[in-house]
Amino acid sequence: MSHLQDQLDEITANTRTLVQPERLAVNERAVEDLFATGIEQHILPVGAKAPDFTLSDSSGRSVNSSDLLALGPIVLNFFRGRWCPYCVTELEAWRDLYPVVRELGGLLVAISPQTVRQSDFTQGQHDIPFPLLYDDGCKVSGQFGLVYTIPPWHQQHYRNVLVNIPFVNGDQSWKLILPATYVLAGDGTVLFAEAHADFRVRPEPEEVLRYLPSVRREVP
Repeated sequence: MSHLQDQLDEITANTRTLVQPERLAVNERAVEDLFATGIEQHILPVGAKAPDFTLSDSSGRSVNSSDLLALGPIVLNFFRGRWCPYCVTELEAWRDLYPVVRELGGLLVAISPQTVRQSDFTQGQHDIPFPLLYDDGCKVSGQFGLVYTIPPWHQQHYRNVLVNIPFVNGDQSWKLILPATYVLAGDGTVLFAEAHADFRVRPEPEEVLRYLPSVRREVP
């Protein structure tokens, strides 16, 4: 079984082969500038209590974090949107490991700023078995310290490559989030937290699963 980061690195290698150098340079500058803000150092840390939230899933139904936590610990995956091949590859990796998450007594939920309709497309196209939640205006992602605004020069790049962030997210704010992974204990305490200014880097799901406490009990 290949590691997730190996798959992501392959996307990066292919991109560098196919994409013009000047466009690659825009992404490199965006990553460097975002890293320089120190945003990674200000995400909701291990040991903190996660905020309670209620968000709509891909069918428009409200999902409350407290209701989920009452059932067990949660893996939270924050992703940028279906337009991001790195995010889709990560979602598919979690899709394949979803039975393991459930076996360990956990739940898995993915959160993004993309609209309910976009999440519905994502769920169907990639056969995602866990909820994809719409974080309207990045409000919940902001409570986890993951939100930034795409600067105008980078907005133009997205327009040039036909990634319509305002359409996908349903607003004109040009807000985006760091891809991030959290594990929350049943009481909402953060057990694992990792986010990267470089969207090409993600934690290995198998490593994340080590932080998922099992609620299975041996029958005497």
